[in-house]
Amino acid sequence: MGIRTGAEYIQALKSRQPEVWLGGRKILDLTQEPIFKQPINELARLFDLQHDPLYQEKITHVCEETGERVNNAYLVPRNGEDLKARRQLFEVWAQATFGLMGRTPDFLGTVVTAMASNDWFFREYGERWGDNIVNYYKYIRDNDFFLTHAIINPQNDRSKASNQQEDTFTHLGVVRETEEGLIVRGSKMLATLAPLTDEVIIYSYPSFKPGDEKYAIAFALPIDTPGLRILCREETQNGTRSTWDHPLASRFEEMDALLVFNDVLVPWDRVFINQNVEAGNLLYPKTGINLQPSHQSGIRGLVKISFATEVACSVADAVGVDGFLNVQNQLAELLQGVESIRALVRISEYEYVMTPHGEAIPSIVPLETIRGILPKLYPRAIEILQTIGAGGLLMSPTGADFAHPDLTEDMNKYYIGREGVSADERVRLFKLAWDLCGEAFGQRLVQYERYYSGDPIRKMAMFYNAHKRNNPTYPMVEKALRDSLEMAKTTVPN
Repeated sequence: MGIRTGAEYIQALKSRQPEVWLGGRKILDLTQEPIFKQPINELARLFDLQHDPLYQEKITHVCEETGERVNNAYLVPRNGEDLKARRQLFEVWAQATFGLMGRTPDFLGTVVTAMASNDWFFREYGERWGDNIVNYYKYIRDNDFFLTHAIINPQNDRSKASNQQEDTFTHLGVVRETEEGLIVRGSKMLATLAPLTDEVIIYSYPSFKPGDEKYAIAFALPIDTPGLRILCREETQNGTRSTWDHPLASRFEEMDALLVFNDVLVPWDRVFINQNVEAGNLLYPKTGINLQPSHQSGIRGLVKISFATEVACSVADAVGVDGFLNVQNQLAELLQGVESIRALVRISEYEYVMTPHGEAIPSIVPLETIRGILPKLYPRAIEILQTIGAGGLLMSPTGADFAHPDLTEDMNKYYIGREGVSADERVRLFKLAWDLCGEAFGQRLVQYERYYSGDPIRKMAMFYNAHKRNNPTYPMVEKALRDSLEMAKTTVPN
């Protein structure tokens, strides 16, 4: 089949009926639900870009195995040029959503590709598991499927391991094995965009303890598998807001969900890790599935922070405050942050390394540096936007006010910006800024970025510990001390 169109993606949504709950309601038709309708259209546009002559050669390639054109997320990079080809996909899709959708289809396409290109790891625990991940990769590649994932346990008692929770199956685990496969029960989060996907893949961060065997699993299933329940968080917009008043929130609501598995059957050919603590803990470091998707998330993050910075600069310009020294200082801070991340992305590609299995992977240090910067820089960008917009962010009228003839004179007189910026332009810009920095939609984006890659404190500690392992000595310090000691031998004391 190869690459899908947007219409084919929407038709696939119509053909399925996953068990989706939102606001106490069971959603029966996702494509007609107001909250999901516009996000579905935005995702469909991504699929359509694969067929656009302006982008097709940039974001897709012809698969050597099938002869069909497939998405670049499924390209196993063998050199620096392949990494650049994947970057073009990441850039085009991130720019289409202003970086505001963190889990577009390219993210998990890249994850599964990394797993399949490291099938040797799964084979260490059984040939069947390696066969399964390779076959699954081909399946989603050839059908151009959109995946969600759930890789962390719900926030119950974080002081206890999974096997110590009050209910044995609060966290997702294996109830029993059957001839057909595993029976699993429990929950996982945070499944972003789950209602709008084709499949879900389950795996975990490396945190299993002895006794956690039943929870150390990895598998994939269709999102409408019987017994799988999707519990959505409260929406940040109701699906009826106009794009005039809410140009971002009305389009890019990215629903998050808790997945509950009620004795769900996982067929054996969909199992990748089966109740193995060692395999569960080594999945990340051995397969590099944190590296290839970090390339995607770094580029997506670059687009998102670039967009927030442009909005802040535009707001400052629209009301003429970008001539003030303090505002210039704040905007320069953001601009330099953007350029730092841009440079880190390019360095990660330039300093790529080859694995023993012939896979080109971007350099880990620049990408992990981005992961350390963004959780601080993006909230800082929103704080600066709030400061620059000030009270003006709280005082915007609606599109209906502008449309009413009795209010036209007041609208055009009292909401005008600096010379050359009409009232309509200024108000619409401030509404866009408010979506980003004031609405629940925007606050979710801040929280999402803070924890996009996991606990930022833990990630920084891991970065330092990795640095210390790879740099056990401090040669410049040692040279400075050695040189000064040598010089001291010939120095006459005062």
